[in-house]
Amino acid sequence: MLKGAVKDKQTVLPDSRILRDLIDGVQLKDLRNIVTRNGLTTEVYRDEWALWDGNPRHMIHVTFRAHAISAWHYHEHQTDNIFVTDGTLRLVLYDARPESPTRGKLSVLNLGRACPMLVVIPPKIWHGIQNLESTTSGMINFFDRPYVYQDPDEWRLPLDTDQIPYRF
Repeated sequence: MLKGAVKDKQTVLPDSRILRDLIDGVQLKDLRNIVTRNGLTTEVYRDEWALWDGNPRHMIHVTFRAHAISAWHYHEHQTDNIFVTDGTLRLVLYDARPESPTRGKLSVLNLGRACPMLVVIPPKIWHGIQNLESTTSGMINFFDRPYVYQDPDEWRLPLDTDQIPYRF
């Protein structure tokens, strides 16, 4: 053994699920690709999964240019449900909620179509997204409340803020 060597921690369960230490209230749903004669089909949302209170009320499809970063933003009331449609995205979550048992916790998730997953982000969690690809990546985000054009539930901090302990 060479000096300074560090033993790996367990990152995967025997059933191939990735171990994750998440922020309180954030939920992940491993999804499966269904191989069809035409390509792939992936169920993105079903009521019976009961991942969050509510039903989709608004949905958007977002594309990110090569290596683009969208950070930081936060919703006072809205729950985000994110599913990557193309490419690979890094989703970084930060819990600044004063009452949260995971206050100060950071979660970094690499998401892509090869391993489909639905990420449920409750209100009041700061989040940022980075395209890890040199081509366009995309995602669907559906919400439990429609966007209010006159009074958006969107709060932002600059990419290089000192308020969040992460640098893209």
